[in-house]
Formats: sequence, structure tokens, C-alpha cells
Amino acid sequence: MPLLTASDVTIERGDRRLLADVNLTVSAGEIWQLVGANGVGKTSLMRALAGLARLGVEGQIERQAELLYLGHASALKPSLNAMENLRCHPACDVMASDDDIERALAAVSLAGHEERPVGALSAGQQRRVALARLLVSSARLWLLDEPFTALDSSGCDWLDEQIQQHVEAGGGLIFTSHQPSRFGSRQIDLELARFAC
Repeated sequence: MPLLTASDVTIERGDRRLLADVNLTVSAGEIWQLVGANGVGKTSLMRALAGLARLGVEGQIERQAELLYLGHASALKPSLNAMENLRCHPACDVMASDDDIERALAAVSLAGHEERPVGALSAGQQRRVALARLLVSSARLWLLDEPFTALDSSGCDWLDEQIQQHVEAGGGLIFTSHQPSRFGSRQIDLELARFAC
């Protein structure tokens, strides 16, 4: 069963058309990567698929599963600590208990940093706080924009493992990355240059 279907989607930013007639169906167990040069429209398409951008979006997008969107910016408040940032989704929906959050932070190697203001953490640690949201969400579809940014090799390996477990359990993934393919034959690349205007 599809988790998300996009039909004839066109993306405009300002008075410029970025992409036209994009078609995409993401099913359970699939990993899709949006591929393209800077400025081609990867983030704009990702935000449209997540339902975060409606102006300048034409076509039909059907979301058949709950989704979690993590942008290339970490969406963290620097003055709040990691626990406080993860208590609520950026949209202020309560996501998880404190015990769940502590376990998630330990899983991303941030045990002992729960009470530190996020602004005092390194860029890589901030990215780990944002990625801990994956562990406290029940969403079946993950939309991850540049999720490997600022991660060291162990962080990249951890994220690879989480993604593999997620799709093996029936989840799906759409992501962007400027790094080489990470998931071999399991990964489906959507080259956005084909749809560029």
C-alpha cells in the first residue's frame, strides 16, 4: 500500500517555476532519494510533500500514512535543552514521555547532555538531538532533508541502521543528500533534473 502519492506536481518559488509534472509513489519498505544540484528544488518539493508548502504547489499529493518531516535546519530552540526541545514537536504536538526522550537521547549518544542548552552543543550534537525525534515518533513515512549533514562517521552509521530498521518494519523514507548513495540497490533515485524548468 502506498504511503504517499504525488501526481503531476509542479513547484514554483516566487515567479520562477522550479519543477513540473513530478510523479512519485512511495510504498512501505522503500527508500527514495531526491537527487539534484543545489537550487533544483529538492527542499521545495520535500516541503510540498510534507504539506508544509501550499502556495506555489500544483498537482495532487496524497498522504496515506502519518509522516515526520525533518528539515536541513534542525528546528531546535537554542535556549532550550535537549529534553525541552523533544518534549514537543515544532508544531507543539506532544510527542513522547520523558522516559522515551531520555532513551532516544541515549541512543544518539547524548546521555548526560539532556539538560544542556542546545545552543551550547556542537553542530553534530544538535543534529543528533533533531534525529532523536525519529525514535519518539510513530510516523511510518520519514521525510528527511539532508539528514547526514554535520554527522560524524559513527552518527552516519547509526542513522543508516535506523533507516534500515524503519523500512524493514514497513516504513518508508524520502530523503535528500549530497553524499553518495548509501543504500545500494534498495535505494530509488528520483533525478529532479528531469523535471526542472
